[in-house]
Amino acid sequence: MRIAMLAPIAWRTPPRHYGPWELVTSLLTEALVARGVDVTLFATLDSQTTGKLAGVVPAPYCEDSTIDAKVWEHRHLAHLFEQADRFDLIHNQADFPAHAFSRLVDTPMVTTIHGFSSERILPMYKPFEDRIHYVAISEADRHPDLRYAATIHHGIPLGDFPLDPIGSEDLLYFGRIHPDKGTREAIDTALAVGRRLHIYGIIQDQGYYEREILPDIDGDRVIYHGAVGGEARSRALGQAHALLHLINFAEPFGLSVIEAMACGTPVIAMRRGSMPEIIDHGRTGFLVENLEDAAAAIDRVASIDRRAASAAVARRFSVDRMAEDYLALYRRILGGERWERPARHIPAHRAA
Repeated sequence: MRIAMLAPIAWRTPPRHYGPWELVTSLLTEALVARGVDVTLFATLDSQTTGKLAGVVPAPYCEDSTIDAKVWEHRHLAHLFEQADRFDLIHNQADFPAHAFSRLVDTPMVTTIHGFSSERILPMYKPFEDRIHYVAISEADRHPDLRYAATIHHGIPLGDFPLDPIGSEDLLYFGRIHPDKGTREAIDTALAVGRRLHIYGIIQDQGYYEREILPDIDGDRVIYHGAVGGEARSRALGQAHALLHLINFAEPFGLSVIEAMACGTPVIAMRRGSMPEIIDHGRTGFLVENLEDAAAAIDRVASIDRRAASAAVARRFSVDRMAEDYLALYRRILGGERWERPARHIPAHRAA
């Protein structure tokens, strides 16, 4: 099986710090290669893989201001589709621009939709649903008017997120600094309960950061650490009383949520988007409706068994499970089975 894996070019694959789409692309690529699959990763030239790297883009456009995103994205796509006949299947992880090339080649295509961001993108999805096999990353993110081949939750390398059975008394915010992600709400909740808050993530909205976040960063009660990766990431996620994920949008997944729980850290999240699919209420974290509920949930965190939370992630959100799910989909496609709408995922604790 020869797979062309198309990565985004905003960040390196895998990313140095931030870049969730690139991270998932890398994790899947490496897991497939480990299973003996012939994978060619189409990504920026500084990317790293144990498979074959095919690239023309000199550097990620979010890291190098000389890279024009529109120009190099089209060059990136052309580089793959000009050699599409070399592959059994193209797996597109880079959103809808690749769809414009899909009818110019015969190679089957899969697109993982890393979040259905707006109705405005539907014109680049709906007309191609008979040509491309769409994968949702959660049931919550499925668009009602679009046909899907599967829902496949992301997986993480469990060994990179070791259990911290103790944690600390401090709270954690981990994600981009943006109104959607609830940075302000995390600060308000932490201050209301009198606990220190550690903030990690890139500043995606500078105005929001300067108006709503910076005034409360004092290096004591509210501490901003910037973006981190590697061991610093796992330490931050594990050494916390709880992760505050008080989002203001229907989040399609949430890698930091499962990473925190893998480390044993319970997650307190708004009951929005995919959170009910990911968090087992009362066992791995708490689903809340407002900030008052969030503050009350902090007092209940001690009731959660951190080892059990970590074990729950190991059962459901491993890279191995993700890779096997995608391999099963590839085999169905290459075996001639066009579509199979899977049964709606029901968490084990609900099915019991």
